[in-house]
Amino acid sequence: MYFETLYESADTATWITAGAMAAALLVQLCYYLFIFRRTVTLKTREENEPSTVPVSVVICARNEAENLEKHLPAFLKQDHPDFEVVVVNDCSTDHTDEVLMNMKMEHPNLRYTSIQPDRKFTHGKKLAVTVGIKAAKNEHLLFSDADCHPASERWISRMSAHFTDGTELVLGIGKYARRRGILNLLVRYETLFTALQYTSFAIKGKPFMGVGRNMGYVKKLFYRHKGFASHLKVLSGDDDLFVNEAATPTNTAVEIHPDGMTISIPPRKLNGWFKQKKRHLSTGKYYKPGSKIRLGGEYFSRMIFYITCIVLLSQGPWIWVGTGAWVVLSFVRLVIVKLTMRRLDERDLLLPSLLFDPLMPLILGIIRISNMIRPRKPKWN
Repeated sequence: MYFETLYESADTATWITAGAMAAALLVQLCYYLFIFRRTVTLKTREENEPSTVPVSVVICARNEAENLEKHLPAFLKQDHPDFEVVVVNDCSTDHTDEVLMNMKMEHPNLRYTSIQPDRKFTHGKKLAVTVGIKAAKNEHLLFSDADCHPASERWISRMSAHFTDGTELVLGIGKYARRRGILNLLVRYETLFTALQYTSFAIKGKPFMGVGRNMGYVKKLFYRHKGFASHLKVLSGDDDLFVNEAATPTNTAVEIHPDGMTISIPPRKLNGWFKQKKRHLSTGKYYKPGSKIRLGGEYFSRMIFYITCIVLLSQGPWIWVGTGAWVVLSFVRLVIVKLTMRRLDERDLLLPSLLFDPLMPLILGIIRISNMIRPRKPKWN
């Protein structure tokens, strides 16, 4: 009886909507069940044999004196037998030099270099990263930011342990600290989902990006690709564009253990996060075609699913079809998100994800449109 009513109540537009929803649901389920589950099921490396690889940690800073005072000691006190921390002071006008000079007296494994301002020449973060790489004495490099701190004293050992068997590039997790408020939940959920994407695709053999606040690679990989030469005109992208170009299925590893993560200061205002996302999304158009297709497939299928679901929920007897599809996808997604939260040591994001998941395509779409209408020259960081 119900299916007869369903059939009789449907016109061509309704059938098209239902078909689009079914196709989008299938695509979404494939992403979660065949790709995103890979991060959930990844076995973390045992530390029976701690890493002894000599490592140089490169941190670039511009006017980050307060953050360096707060966070740099955690990098300098890592439990690793052979490492240095190289800080590039890039044209700072605050007391960064003084902070570094004082810390150098207490920590002989700290080295720093400065880039002086030049009125005739402006540059982005890529120059600072390049200077840091050239100043580093070790072949194996780890990267982070001045507003971050490692989640444990084992961060270097966890990340550097992957530099074996031909691995040249290591993708880590960079989380944001927990704070009160819906903005913090939104920022942390978006960061969690982004991490789920890039780690899962890397595990599958399709690496496409990493985050500069927690990643590593070897010098020879950097020089083999001529540094950032292929995208030097783009001020952003010292992390994701380099990974998109240099990462392969065989030279890339993923580290998701909580001890191998970094934690950053979260944006405190929506406008600050909006500007940050504008800068991050501005590099997506330079990704390889395959990366664009895989990311676009998830983005557009999610957007189509929610739009068609909402339409069917207003179509009389079709409300149960839309509701059933929503419940199926929500159940699968909640299971994956919950397991991901457990693996990445996150909390309080499961229920908010019910709201944020349908909202994120809209929010990111607005940011992308904003980039097209009013492109802004990205800031240094």
